[in-house]
Amino acid sequence: MDETLRIAREVACEAAAAAGKLAKEHFDRDKEVMAKGNQGDLVTAIDHLAEKEILNRLQERFPDHRIRSEESGWSGAESDWLWLVDPLDGTNNYAIGLPAYGVSLTLIYRGEPQLGVIYDSHLEKLYVAEQGKGALCNGLPIRVKTSEAAGRMTLGWIQGHGVGKGGQATSLKHYLDAGSKRVLSLWAPTLLWSMLARGDLDGIVLYNSEGEDLYSGLLLAKEAGAAVVDFDGRPFEGMNPEPYIVACPPDRLESLLSMVRAGLGG
Repeated sequence: MDETLRIAREVACEAAAAAGKLAKEHFDRDKEVMAKGNQGDLVTAIDHLAEKEILNRLQERFPDHRIRSEESGWSGAESDWLWLVDPLDGTNNYAIGLPAYGVSLTLIYRGEPQLGVIYDSHLEKLYVAEQGKGALCNGLPIRVKTSEAAGRMTLGWIQGHGVGKGGQATSLKHYLDAGSKRVLSLWAPTLLWSMLARGDLDGIVLYNSEGEDLYSGLLLAKEAGAAVVDFDGRPFEGMNPEPYIVACPPDRLESLLSMVRAGLGG
């Protein structure tokens, strides 16, 4: 297992950087943009080119691993090893010329994330987290920040495409907006997780958003020292198709959980 993870880390870092650099090279060019689904999501030709760049590398080095990728779905036979691939996290940003987009790869073994790699494509920052080995940005350790004062928090908000507008999610977000310094919705979840891990956010609230971009960010946050729990305060482990998550430095957990519960009417 250790040798597999060593090789996987090397391959994933190379693949993420290659896909991210491909996207950045095409950023200022005319983009072929298409509708995806009925939730207002988009896909570009670069999504597919970046995905091909990644999948070719993974399939060559790990032919016995299963893969779930954002655009092409499932490939490979059943395996203890599963790769989750989002070749262009933040496609909507990319399509409108907003330089907030990245690449996400996660390697999961028997339902537990073991390796997470995020590449902030425009800023060329490579984030790596391996279970039990800490979090890095461009080779340097990163940590969540501890609060110097009990001031209002700057939070990240992540919401699943299928949640829609109105209802409990909207009420909760409005409550967080009113009770915090700022709530950021970047349309690129992995970049929010990166901000939390490097100490630029006080916390993240995630409302039912599970996909190929989730578990690399969760692992990065955990390895950077964040507490990651569900809305009931239980540690979030493994995988969940309908996650509801609060993540923040441990010394912020009680206050952020209280805000979330109040915003949910609890």
